[in-house]
Amino acid sequence: MKIGYDAKRAFLNNTGLGNYSRWLVKALAQYYPENTYYLYTPKVKPNPLLNFLQQFNNITTVTPVGKLIKSWWRSKGIVEDLQRDGIDIYHGLSHELPIGIGDGGIKSVVTVHDLIFMRFPEQFGLISRAIYLLKITKACAVAGKIIAISKKTKDDLVELLNVDEGKIKVIYQGCDPIFKVEQSAEQKKIVAEKYNLPVEFILSVGTIEERKNLLLLVKALPTIENNTPLVVVGKPTKYLKQVKDYLSTNNLNGRVIFLHGVEFADLPAIYQLAKVFVYPSRYEGFGIPVLEAITCGTPVIAAKGSCLEEAGGDGSVYVDPNDPIELADKLNAVLSNEQLRKKMIANGKEYSLNFEDAKLADQLMQLYKSL
Repeated sequence: MKIGYDAKRAFLNNTGLGNYSRWLVKALAQYYPENTYYLYTPKVKPNPLLNFLQQFNNITTVTPVGKLIKSWWRSKGIVEDLQRDGIDIYHGLSHELPIGIGDGGIKSVVTVHDLIFMRFPEQFGLISRAIYLLKITKACAVAGKIIAISKKTKDDLVELLNVDEGKIKVIYQGCDPIFKVEQSAEQKKIVAEKYNLPVEFILSVGTIEERKNLLLLVKALPTIENNTPLVVVGKPTKYLKQVKDYLSTNNLNGRVIFLHGVEFADLPAIYQLAKVFVYPSRYEGFGIPVLEAITCGTPVIAAKGSCLEEAGGDGSVYVDPNDPIELADKLNAVLSNEQLRKKMIANGKEYSLNFEDAKLADQLMQLYKSL
């Protein structure tokens, strides 16, 4: 088969949607080398996260030629290129499909990651919400199959957009193989010194925005035994000021270390150095940091209410996203009980095997073949 992808995120986004796009293409190219994979992107720029492309001769990158408005090419003009290239299936990796693809005789799949803009509309502008709604609604109507990256996202599609449940297939995503590698003591030392990490710490990873609910974890800090510090890795937004104001008001500034711009290659060591990973987000499409943590062998405490139980499994601990006292109690239990930590680590590692690339690539390929 010739399979085309909306690869804009793969080339231009180094976080969630970009990671998903790169992971999916790499897994399929590796386990199903008999196919040809076309990556359609409005532009290309140097990105070390795409170095893997050099390993495969069955991946072709396609950019617009002679198109002045590249965003229009991605939204509509690309259909001509798909027909020219003889694409059998086109996969929109982030909520949208080009206009007219249904009339072009090309089978299509769309991945929907979440409906955050509908669950938390106050965090999006009116125009942005209207655009997202239009794109997702059109894509779900046109697509031959819809991939939801969690059962929660599938349920949201059915509940909020009245999408036909029969069109939706839940296929989880895996995490980068880098998180499966046990970091050497020397590498951990290098990373610890590079970021001036404390000997023991609680870790949280993710964009510092309101939905991620970092303030819950900060509010739990005063009752954490032994004054264990918190390390926060993530891109700042205006929500960070709210968090820092709370820290200042409650004399907690010395308890939290903020790290922005951490190199991706250093993340496994940071996870593995942490005593426990906390992800208090109120809503996620999947929650890839939870999977990264259990894959690294780090105990996880996450919030109830969305899909984080799907990412972390029964071996992780889940708390009310509005209850800092419950979070503090659970944190104290994990930090003080080495047997509990070992049990959580073992269970997490076992659960992470459900997200092996070979298994997920097979599910993706079977979906394509069904079209």
